[in-house]
Amino acid sequence: MKIVLVNGSPRLKKNTAAMLENFKNGVQSVCPEVEIKEVNLYRLNYTGCRSCFACKLKGKTYGKSCAIKDDLHDILADMADADGIVLGSPIYFGEITGQLKSFIERMIFPYFTYEEGYRSVAPKRPFVTMIYTMNVTEEMYNELNYDAALSNMEKFIGLTFTAPKRLCAFNTYQFDRYDRYVVECFSEKDKAEYKRTHFQVDLQHAFDEGVSMAEQLRKSK
Repeated sequence: MKIVLVNGSPRLKKNTAAMLENFKNGVQSVCPEVEIKEVNLYRLNYTGCRSCFACKLKGKTYGKSCAIKDDLHDILADMADADGIVLGSPIYFGEITGQLKSFIERMIFPYFTYEEGYRSVAPKRPFVTMIYTMNVTEEMYNELNYDAALSNMEKFIGLTFTAPKRLCAFNTYQFDRYDRYVVECFSEKDKAEYKRTHFQVDLQHAFDEGVSMAEQLRKSK
């Protein structure tokens, strides 16, 4: 069994990374033998889909992983036999990061065909979990209708692979030292207290989701 963890955050040791690490720990608590690949997108040089349509061309490249030869090429080819995919991102302006969006374009478009009913030709239907970390509170998340923006990409992932599970961490602590930045909209004291009382719960939820994916994989084998 193989699970691929993709970190779409530029901050490689902060909130999103911590959530992904706890997800991995949850998986390994059930399936220590599982192969886990970790990908940090901000360490790679690549673009989004270039509309070359090699994956739609009649012949040997049809429905194969993305043909563009850059830092994603070998990663995407290796992911073709993944049993589980976990995509993590901070939320910027109500959306996933540009790096993760570009990655998802390259990951799913080759398998999302123009055949009748937009049939998927993905070689596997891996389980998918989306992990989002964000500065806004859960109340602001609902008021600003973040669900609509996040659901759009999840819909296409679901059509290509399986419907993703969603895990959110709200009201995250952004800065190591708030006094060094102009931050008038948030209280460092309130942020620190929320982190103390809630972020460990978020990390436990990530661990539990890792356990859940591992158990699903065992049942499906």
